[in-house]
Amino acid sequence: MATSLLDTFRVLASFNPQRRSLRDAPWEEYVDWVIAQGLAPLASYNLEFRLAGGDAPEWARDQLLSIYQGSLNDNVMKLVNFKRTVDELEGRKLLLLGGTAFADALYPHVAFRPVLEIQILLRRMDVDGFAGFLAQHDFRPEPDDPASGAVKVVSDGRTPIYLYADVLGPQRRTEIQGVFERAKPMKMYGPSMFRPDLEDAVLLVCLEHARHGYQVPWLSFVDLRELVTGATSMGFLYSRPLDVPVLLERAKAWRLERALYTSLSLVGRLFPETAKALEPAFPPLRRATRELLDRLVVQPASEPGKMSHLRGTERLRRLLTGQ
Repeated sequence: MATSLLDTFRVLASFNPQRRSLRDAPWEEYVDWVIAQGLAPLASYNLEFRLAGGDAPEWARDQLLSIYQGSLNDNVMKLVNFKRTVDELEGRKLLLLGGTAFADALYPHVAFRPVLEIQILLRRMDVDGFAGFLAQHDFRPEPDDPASGAVKVVSDGRTPIYLYADVLGPQRRTEIQGVFERAKPMKMYGPSMFRPDLEDAVLLVCLEHARHGYQVPWLSFVDLRELVTGATSMGFLYSRPLDVPVLLERAKAWRLERALYTSLSLVGRLFPETAKALEPAFPPLRRATRELLDRLVVQPASEPGKMSHLRGTERLRRLLTGQ
């Protein structure tokens, strides 16, 4: 049987792929798709250095390798410039999310995890002040991007910075205050920069999935895979087992049990080797609810190459985020 698009994805999204031939993989379809999913740098590294080329066509290897090299240079430029901007900022507590928080903590090489933008969670009262601080470093307001959920977006022309506040809604500010209290320092970016603790990071990724109706790059599912399986390729902040009772308690308090179920189900479907480790972390939803989420979200969202939006995305987002 020929290697499918999903098979190719699984092999080249692994941090420890078994050597095999991918000669019969659907390269024409895979290359464009994997670039759009943010996974080309990791795929290129695996092809070149883990699979000795994997019998992939030369044109595919060359195209993916150029993305790998570009990702490395782009990440270094963005992160070094951001560090220079915020390194001396004191008296604040700002939480880095997404690629900026995960690239060095989940991925064996910073080039594997493209950082397309910098995402920061702030207390509502700090948004305007921090935006003003960034303006002193040539970060100017960008047009509103309602789909992102950010309260402000600024950019210096190279790096967009998304500022988030009250991501659980104004009625659950106590829960968000707990996220700030549990956050861990990111000293490499100065005294004001932090990142969420493990269980909070898992739920914030699930929240992002739900807010976007699961129309997210599959790179985010690799993020979540590493978070929930203890980042075993690393030896850092997120390299520990999940505290499952804490995770489930917070998921209930945040009204994210459906989103947690859906995101974990997707990870388990995309990476079958994780299914056993994920099982204890599934929230206790009613069977009818699980079946509905499996049919409406998990099954269609786990089919690679599907670019169309899920039906009823806005209704689905409200269902998954408890709004």
